[in-house]
Parts: sequence; C-alpha cells; structure tokens
Amino acid sequence: MKKTITTLMGVLLLCACTNEADAPKEQVAAPKQTIGSNLTARSTGSKVMMQAFYWDCPGGGNWWNTISAKVPSWASAGVDAIWLPPATKGQSGGYSMGYDPFDYYDFGSYNQMGNTETRFGSLTELQSLITTAHNSDLSVIADIVVNHCGGGASQYNPFTGGNTYTSFTPASGMFARSYYDFHPNDVHSADAGTFGGFPDLCHDKSYVQGWLYANSNSIAKYYKNVMGFDGWRFDMVKGFDPWVVKNFKNASPGFTVGEYWDGNAATLETWANSAESSAFDFACYYKMRDALNNNDLTQLNGDMLLKRSPMKAVTFVTNHDTNEIYNNKLLAYAYILTHEGYPCLFYRDYEEWLDKNKLNNLIWIHNNKASGTTSYLYADNDEYVARRNGTPGLVVYINNSDNWQQRWVETNWASTVIKDYTGNSTWEPTTQSGKWVLIQAPPHGYTVWSVK
Repeated sequence: MKKTITTLMGVLLLCACTNEADAPKEQVAAPKQTIGSNLTARSTGSKVMMQAFYWDCPGGGNWWNTISAKVPSWASAGVDAIWLPPATKGQSGGYSMGYDPFDYYDFGSYNQMGNTETRFGSLTELQSLITTAHNSDLSVIADIVVNHCGGGASQYNPFTGGNTYTSFTPASGMFARSYYDFHPNDVHSADAGTFGGFPDLCHDKSYVQGWLYANSNSIAKYYKNVMGFDGWRFDMVKGFDPWVVKNFKNASPGFTVGEYWDGNAATLETWANSAESSAFDFACYYKMRDALNNNDLTQLNGDMLLKRSPMKAVTFVTNHDTNEIYNNKLLAYAYILTHEGYPCLFYRDYEEWLDKNKLNNLIWIHNNKASGTTSYLYADNDEYVARRNGTPGLVVYINNSDNWQQRWVETNWASTVIKDYTGNSTWEPTTQSGKWVLIQAPPHGYTVWSVK
C-alpha cells in the first residue's frame, strides 16, 4: 500500500496492440550493464532492517548516493539489511516514487517517461549502492510492485468494449504487456484487489508468471542474479493471491516480507503462512499507536503477529505510509527493539526526528540481549514490563507517566547483579535468591535490565 500517486495517468500516443499470441516465444537478452551475480548468503532478519527512504524523499537522482554514504555507519550500528524503494522507471519518470511501475528492467538507463535516471539515480549509482551494502555485509531488499502498472498507452480493449491504458512497450524490451495481461481478460474479470485506477496485472496468465518469476530473465531471477538484490518486500499483497509471493520467493530465495495492511493478527498470520513469507506486523503497530496516543499501555498485551508467529513478524513504528504514533515515539522503538520479531527502523526517525544515540543503544540491546521467548509481566495505563527469557535475556520497563516509577519484578537471575543498559537509571541492584528485584524507569521513558 502507498499514498495515492498524484500524477494522473496521462494519455500517451496510441501503440500497436500486442497480445499473448503475438508475444515472442523467447525473451530478449538482458541489458549488458549489470552488476554481476552476487549469491553470497547473508543472515537477514537477525538484527535490524532500515527502511532507506520516505515518501517524497529528495528527487534529482542523488538518493542512491545519499544512502551509499550512510551504509557503513548503519552497519556499525547493527543494521543487517536495507529496504530500498521500487528501483525502476515508473509512469511519473523522475518524479516517481516507483509505485507506478512501467519498465521493470529500467534502473535508470533508458530515456523514457521524460528522463533517463529514476528519481533516485542511475543504474551505475544503484549498482554502487548494492556493492557498498554487500561490502558492509548488509542485505539489500527490493520493493516489488506487481499488483498494478502505470504508464501504458491507450489501446482498444475487446474485454471492456473501450480503450484502456494497457499497451506497454518498455524501452528495455523486457516484459511488454497488453490488455491480455490485465483484468478483465479471457481468464477472469478480476482478482483480489485493484489500486487507484491503474491497470491491474493478472497473475494467472502464464505469460505474466514467466516474466515475474518463472523464466530465466524473470524479475525474480534478474533482480537477484544480475542486480544483486538479496530479498523482497512485496507491495499491496491484498491485491493478489499469496501463492504469487510464494512462487516468486521459491524461484529466487531470499528474505521476503509482504505489506498486508490489516490490524488483525490472525489475518496476518494466515497470509504469512499461505505465502510462506514474513509480514509487516500492522497489528503491533496499531496496538502501539493506541497504547501511546491514548495513554493505555494495556494495549501492548493485545494480539499481534509477533506473539503468534514471531519469526514471521516484521515490526515497525513508522513507514512511508504511516506516522500515527505522535506521543513518546521512542517508547515504541523501545518496545519493538526488546521484543520478538524483526524490527524495521524508519529513515526519518533515525536520521532526522529522534535521538540517534538512543536508537543506536536500543539496536545494540536488541542485537546483544534480546533473545528467547517473552513473558509479559505487568501492564496498566502508565506502566508495562516484559521479560525476554534467553541468554542473557532482559527485562524492559516502559513508563508513560509523569513521574519516576518503581516495580518489583521476577527475573530469570538469582542472586545476580543487574544494570540498566540504556543508562536511564544508575541503579545496579542484586536480584534475590528467588529471582525478584526492584527496578525503576524515568517519566515518559524506559529502562532495559540485564546481567551486569
């Protein structure tokens, strides 16, 4: 899902109609400008992911260079993957955020849609960014938009009885499309969902499946084997069946997460299991929003994907579509960076809006202390306490009141000196032989306790 793309679908010159019967049986050769195959396995998912863009991030073709410059420091902080925006040419050309895909193989090489580079830069600059990330042992996650397309020329469509913008003749020569490849067509009239009036891609067509994942030059295989992407973020997966994601991932294995925009944890779990993929934990997001905006931390005891299937939950506080946690946002990061799931940082939170030193501290805590199952110890309007049961594990104490708070909690450590690894408290108490200890947290703050 994404913000409504403001550029309207323009009327382009009428292109010759093509269909599956007329389509070439052999795919055209890949462009010669490639980064080369990079199949080094990286352990995405064990640390923290960075969403390396935001809506309407600066255009002008310099974004890939901006991110390249930040990659080494992100790696040092404990990030293990960067999620990039859709990297190919969209209908809006140099203004496009990539969610109106026209040419899935134009990474900034072809003069079409008004310019050669994408909003984010050139093919060469993207290749350099991917290489820089790999040299820092970071995975690069590609944003895959296959629910809909943008920028097609008008053609007569016998399935609608009128003209539709469904004639796609990309300059790359790869994945030409016509009305046969969208809804309605001779297979069925619609699938799970559409977006914004854009032509809705039909995933039941063997021609479309070939270009998405089945053929040797498919998007899945080209992006991984030629460009060097390591994994996939699927946009608006409510718009098509989960087997599309599963087949794509199986064709080119890598970390996979879907944007199933729904606050129901059971629904997220069902989709993740069917797609054999991780999913963004919107249930967790909305519970944190309600907990912090409404001063009711009992919401954090609610149902979330991270509690049902933690290995499939990608947790987040903000993304390019959502920024509804206005109050004490750092407390939400304290939550996702101490709990189960794979946390995703938002570029502007990290680089602009919040205290980077505090976020780096929480990243370190996540990567070094936050292991094992979770025990939920206490929650009321103002206070929340949970324990991670791994080695060494931790106890996180979130306090959303106006005053310092103290609470006795049961730990996993007997007769052990512990400390707050955030530095928000200077206490270094010793747990009792029965593992209980008194801990504290500052107003509108948090502490994270573990073995000294």
